[in-house]
Amino acid sequence: MFWFCGILAGLLISTADIFLLTRQRKASVCVHTVFRDTILSVLTALALMQYVFKTVALFHSELHSTLYPFKFFAVVLAVGAVGLFLRGIAEGVFAFSRTEPKHKAGAMTVRIVSTVFFALGTAALTGTFWGKDTFGDMTPDQMLINLNSPIEGTSSEVMDTLFTGPVLQTALLTSLFCLFVFSPRKLQYCLHEKKHTVFSGLARRIVSLVLAIAMLAGGVTFGVQKFQLQKLYAAYVSDSPYIEENYADPNTTKLVFPEKKRNLIHIYLESMENTYFSKELGGYMEENLMPDLAELSKEGYSFSHLSDGFGGPPWTTGGHWSVASMVNMGTGLPMKVPVDGNAYGAENNFLPGATALGDILNEQGYEQTLMLGSDANFGGLNFYYTSHGNFNLLDWRGVKAKGWIPEDYSVWWGYEDEKLYEFAKQELTRLSETGKPFHFCMETADTHFPDGYQTPGMPTPYESPYANVILYSQEQTVKFVRWIQQQPFYENTTIVLIGDHLSMDQKFFEGFDPNYKRTCFNLILNPAPSVQGVNSTRLHNRDWANFDMFPTILASIGVEIEGNRLGIGANLFSDEKTLFERDGIDYVNDALENRSKFYNENILVPRKK
Repeated sequence: MFWFCGILAGLLISTADIFLLTRQRKASVCVHTVFRDTILSVLTALALMQYVFKTVALFHSELHSTLYPFKFFAVVLAVGAVGLFLRGIAEGVFAFSRTEPKHKAGAMTVRIVSTVFFALGTAALTGTFWGKDTFGDMTPDQMLINLNSPIEGTSSEVMDTLFTGPVLQTALLTSLFCLFVFSPRKLQYCLHEKKHTVFSGLARRIVSLVLAIAMLAGGVTFGVQKFQLQKLYAAYVSDSPYIEENYADPNTTKLVFPEKKRNLIHIYLESMENTYFSKELGGYMEENLMPDLAELSKEGYSFSHLSDGFGGPPWTTGGHWSVASMVNMGTGLPMKVPVDGNAYGAENNFLPGATALGDILNEQGYEQTLMLGSDANFGGLNFYYTSHGNFNLLDWRGVKAKGWIPEDYSVWWGYEDEKLYEFAKQELTRLSETGKPFHFCMETADTHFPDGYQTPGMPTPYESPYANVILYSQEQTVKFVRWIQQQPFYENTTIVLIGDHLSMDQKFFEGFDPNYKRTCFNLILNPAPSVQGVNSTRLHNRDWANFDMFPTILASIGVEIEGNRLGIGANLFSDEKTLFERDGIDYVNDALENRSKFYNENILVPRKK
């Protein structure tokens, strides 16, 4: 079938050659034309598929889909048609001559409209491909929130792929389209001293407009489908009382702190998944990429969806990227699409109606610091942490202000984790000497996509750069934790280690079994005596989300929570069921996609006093 389709396409090309370009139609000439055109078209198509399209197992159609022979037919036909056209121009059979439209203003309008439509469609198409390849399953809420938040501090590597990808591709394709649509030439067919207009200026404008409309419709439809933009109806129109009905207000819920307040160290581990463990531990790897974390976990408490092995929170609506993850764990709420002029990237306007973990600990006299190796302006994090707990910000800009790195220093997202851990030791030492209980929050960045940051001199035992970064990153984390455990303040300190979200490094997960449930790593070390020795049934077979960490973290530092619920989260150390366990993961995620009047009127705006 494969060869039949190729030869058939070659025969069609040679037939067109005989009738369109051949001046002498003798039998010997026709036979020569058939052999020449068929062989050249098929061989050129094979070369194109092998060396340009990188087709695997080129001649084994049984290894491809049933449409494979027909794709080969189309490639041979296209190659042959281009070859005929170019030969026709070279031999003077096809010629271009200048033409002027009768209605110049109308013609120019059509050309401009076509160009704009084509550019928009191309941008939608290339942008969708880039977005899916770069971020994976980005949802409408994440996309719209990011568009309404500052992008300052974005990694240069990610921005480079944006400009070398969709921006450059759109510019190039639109430029080629302009060469076609603005050309003043018409195509004529000249054989036996007779000239016929094959493609007039009017035809060019009609074809251009049709192509532009098709590109616009196709690009937008493709984007809507891939990014599930139809869900915007739920975000803006379809109201749901789910959040309101399940919200435990931190301002009215009784919280009892222990007489001696415990310190809290909360470490967000960028894109750290249980997937990186070996299969016998609940991961997906043949060889364990997180041996040090596996050993450290024997000393603490992890909440798993499995009956045995490492597990954790799955993908959750409004909680599957870094900023949203922090908001979920800090407020017990998902991050939802801003409405009515609200935005997350403005001072005093980052969930002003929410009461966050930072607010609660600030009221209890805690000294609080946020440390990260990136720019806290990204996504409005600076506004979130300063307006909810008055945190000291030691981000990329903050450490430069202290003189810890040179003013012009910029690596990866700001500065690398190797420096982050050393600076964190200095800050923790300072916090421990203030005489106050402290809350130290930090986020790593070396395991961010694409491929992570490869620290100079780090071991590289694996072929995959990302696997090497994961291995080295978890080793650094555990060394930092071991340092903390040796400090005098550790006895009264709880450490929370948690992956902020599932990794967006698309290449690393190619070929994974789609039925494998990817989840984020979590571990709580040295929690308060009140939750130590918790029944193992509370640690396994648990379905939970990042927003459940809000009451769980408070419980881990000895806070008694009335009803064991806070925000829409449940204290995982208690017998209280989470929303995922009570209503089902899919149901809750669907409910959280809907517009929430309660959220818009009570969380996105300042609380009424």
